[in-house]
Amino acid sequence: MSKKAVVIMSGGMDSTLCATIAVNEGYEVIALHFDYDQRTMKREKRAFNEICDKLGIQKRLNLNANFIADIGGNSLTDKSLSVPKTGLSDDVPNTYVPFRNGIFISIAAAVAEKNGAEAIFIGVVEEDSSGYPDCTHEFIKQINLAINHGTAPSFKTKIITPLVNLSKAQIVAKSLEIGSPLELTWSCYENENEACGLCDSCRLRLNGFEKAGAKDPIKYIS
Repeated sequence: MSKKAVVIMSGGMDSTLCATIAVNEGYEVIALHFDYDQRTMKREKRAFNEICDKLGIQKRLNLNANFIADIGGNSLTDKSLSVPKTGLSDDVPNTYVPFRNGIFISIAAAVAEKNGAEAIFIGVVEEDSSGYPDCTHEFIKQINLAINHGTAPSFKTKIITPLVNLSKAQIVAKSLEIGSPLELTWSCYENENEACGLCDSCRLRLNGFEKAGAKDPIKYIS
């Protein structure tokens, strides 16, 4: 029997690298994507499908999680709030969607249990990130314990976070090294045609490419 992994995929370069790693390590990947009425929902969905096509991932689950937008409290789903473009700060930005990764991982655990998947991959980054509290190594450790306590005794899964201690430059370099399709990924929080280059996600991405000495293959507003 082949080993199985659920990979939470946003369409961004971090989760795409996780998917590439899982495929390269011989996992049968179940790709899991969420629509939650975010600003760039259509563009992220397109990226997700194109990346799965490129990596040869057949099993895909695209779930409606619009209740996240109903909860609100973040600029990704609340159009009355502006996506910050003043540079990165020490504060958690309003692009933080409350407990989003906790919600996604919980659903991924249900998918993993149903399919007998021994691993859940998620591209959280703690070292060089926006400072989201649900992207830390400690959070992943604790929610993994909760999942294994709250599922059937015969089921155990491990949350794998290959990028959690990497810088964005290291993520870019690793993506180039193993052939992760960076040209298909989308990171911008603001736009769906050309990336804004100014939101915190774009800034982190561009900074990673610059420090890695590489050119970002996606288009930005000039």
